[in-house]
This record gives sequence, structure tokens and C-alpha cells, in this order.
Amino acid sequence: MLKLLVGLVTVVYPFLVYVALDSVQPRYLALLLAGVFALRWLQQGGTARLLGAYWLAPLALLLLVAVVLSNQGGLLLAYPVLVSALFFAVFCHSLLYPPSVAERIARLSEPDLSPRGVRYTRRVTQVWCGFFLANGMAAAATALSGDRWLWSLYNGFISYVLMAVLMGSEWLVRRRVRRSL
Repeated sequence: MLKLLVGLVTVVYPFLVYVALDSVQPRYLALLLAGVFALRWLQQGGTARLLGAYWLAPLALLLLVAVVLSNQGGLLLAYPVLVSALFFAVFCHSLLYPPSVAERIARLSEPDLSPRGVRYTRRVTQVWCGFFLANGMAAAATALSGDRWLWSLYNGFISYVLMAVLMGSEWLVRRRVRRSL
């Protein structure tokens, strides 16, 4: 139940920030969120480590400490940029030092991945790098725009839709690639 609550708060983070910043001092919101991210960090298992997401919670905690110390709500808008930057770095790193992230995930269910499968997973990792770069840039642009409604719309809805479209598209392509083997 706690894991579900932590996941839910993480997903609704943009809307929580949008609503709360009008009525709560940023440092108090940051303290609440820091508690959630600390719980998230303690709960993370193997998949988070595999994806490099293990470092997201401690980086988020550092960001939240900066908010507590400065009481600047604008810093809370940097979290989605931080997330995209971290995943971009992890995915790019895996291209330079294989196996790629997508290959690691694929090998969980298919340990004897063919050379063609390795090439495919490398391409998938490259596509995700492009996504995280573009998403991070869009998140930064919305944060810098000063329009919290636009920021929460993009980071709390549109980015999730784009991620789901990319995941669904990759799933369809992967089915077609597997049939051609």
C-alpha cells in the first residue's frame, strides 16, 4: 500500500505542485515531498538499479533540500528536467558502455538475445535517448515560461501521453520484428 502511495504522489507531482504552491510555502511542500522521495529510495529494487533510476530519489532529495533552504517554489519545477536528464544520461551511457538499457531489459526475458536483437535494442535505446532529450528540453521550457498551468499540463499529462505512445509504438514494432526472425 505504501509503495502505491509513493508511486501515486510521484506521478501526480506536477499537479500537487501546481495546487499547493498557492497555499503552502515551498519549503513545507518540499519537506513533504522529501519524505515521499526518501520512502521511494528505500523501496527501490533491482529494476530501478537496472534503469539507473536508483539515483533519481537522492538527486530529487538534493533538489528538495535546496527548496527548503531557499524557500523558492520555482526550484520545484526543475524536477521533471532532472528526471529526463538522469534517464538521458543513463541511456546514453549504456550506448557507450554496452549492453544498452533496452538490451538489459530484453535479456531478462530472453537471455540468449540474437545479434539482430542486440542491434534492435540498441536502436530502441537511441530512440529513448532522443525522447528524454526532447522531453527534458520541453520540461525546461515550461518551467522557464513562468506559467505553472502550462508546466503542470505538459509535465503531468502530455509527457506521460507521449511516453505511452512511444512505449506502445515500440511494442508494436517489436512484435513485427520478432515475427520476421
